[in-house]
Amino acid sequence: MAADDRPDPAAGGNDRDGPATIYVVDSDEGVRATLVALFEAAGFSVATFSSGEAFLAAERRPAKGCIILDMNLPDCSGLEILKALGAAGDERPVVVVSAQADIPTAVAAIKEGAVDFIEKPLDDANLLVNVCAAYGDRSEAAVDEGPDFAGRALLTPRERQVLGQITAGRSNKEAGRELAISPRTVEVHRARIMEKLGAKNAADLVRIVLTGGGRVA
Repeated sequence: MAADDRPDPAAGGNDRDGPATIYVVDSDEGVRATLVALFEAAGFSVATFSSGEAFLAAERRPAKGCIILDMNLPDCSGLEILKALGAAGDERPVVVVSAQADIPTAVAAIKEGAVDFIEKPLDDANLLVNVCAAYGDRSEAAVDEGPDFAGRALLTPRERQVLGQITAGRSNKEAGRELAISPRTVEVHRARIMEKLGAKNAADLVRIVLTGGGRVA
């Protein structure tokens, strides 16, 4: 672990009754310092790691909180870390951040389990809202309402939330604001929903939901 890393303050103990921990994995010292100040002021504990190796080597234990993961670390990629977390059964939500954001990268991150994908430079207020929303989605049972339709079971809880926004006629930006995720993340979820349900376009997607039909075998 690098000298400027901040290990989890609850490591080795029981954090069930303490504040949630935000795990910041970013090689930029300035970003780490800014996020420590932001989340500590909001009442969170903060652990920081300057490399993916240091983060993955940290003590494993039941934890509550959220991971903020830079996609472009010097020692390994964010996708490698997401895969390692998935293989380990780690259920902490991961918000991916990147200065080189593009649709294929965002799609890959979401497929590997990231709950949101945010472009740098980061907006502190928006990041705080998004992280709180991500933590809330995992710490409480997601509301799972809406009509039944062919292929519904194929969708994740977040995809069902996005689908509800689509069928309500909201744009990616409006849906993102409502769900506290980035418009780009909404766009990725929309594409995956259409692929899973076999919808040709947004109108076809609405028809599938409202009529209960679909092309899913």
